[in-house]
Amino acid sequence: MRISLLLLFFLLTSTLSGWAETDRRMVEVRDGIYRASSGNYHSLVWVTSQGIAVVDPIDRKTAQWLKKELESRFHQPVRYLIYSHNHPDHALGGDVFDDPRTIVVSHQYAAEDMEWSKLKTRLPELRFQDRLELKLGGKTLALKYHGPNNGRGSVSFHFPEQKVLFVVDWIVVGRMPYRDLPGYDIHGMIRSTREVLQMDWNLFVGGHAEMGNKDDVRRSLSYLEALYAQVRDGMLEGKSLEELKKDVTLEEFSDLANFEDWRALNIEGVYRTLKDASYILRR
Repeated sequence: MRISLLLLFFLLTSTLSGWAETDRRMVEVRDGIYRASSGNYHSLVWVTSQGIAVVDPIDRKTAQWLKKELESRFHQPVRYLIYSHNHPDHALGGDVFDDPRTIVVSHQYAAEDMEWSKLKTRLPELRFQDRLELKLGGKTLALKYHGPNNGRGSVSFHFPEQKVLFVVDWIVVGRMPYRDLPGYDIHGMIRSTREVLQMDWNLFVGGHAEMGNKDDVRRSLSYLEALYAQVRDGMLEGKSLEELKKDVTLEEFSDLANFEDWRALNIEGVYRTLKDASYILRR
């Protein structure tokens, strides 16, 4: 009887936890640019006198919340809904923004993958290959494709007048890259991060983790470079994956969030890339 009561308590607690409302909030970070957060996920909202641009709906419930929030606060139409890349944990809920005045935008590769994989969201109508500039309220949002880095068709978002940069997934400030880098290209992450550091901005906003400045992004880059180099050099010395997990300590980055949980997984992800993409074990 006691076991049955404990089991019932566990099931009720789990169910109520699942029903708990996600923490959602929207905060202005600079001159009409807002970070809209849903739990650990962040979207970007650009509000102007000529309409609004939204980057990433995240999911259907978040999109519904965000649409109501924008309508109650600003009384401006959403002119652009933009996908940062193809992954469903950032791109679902696009169909909530069903106003015919809203143009859906993404890189060509992201749009193609959404079609091929039959992602249930509103598909992009405006697609680009290298760079696209959107104008609203006399200001500019520049979208740029830097090559593969995370998923398909992931781009940077640069607001030159406000000196803000928004990137999803392939740069995280103050936190480790996600687990064993599923769907990531670490070569591309390093190259893309080096490229955006050459751009003119001083506030970084990410799809996850913290906001920061160029020094914070440089440190994220330093981590990626150290991770890659140490795993590569260890593999060239003939070390196994288990040996690498022991020897590649990366202690100078131990302050990053999730370091203890994800360090070994990060090493595993780079090992897999070097084995499968670079064929380093076949040399």
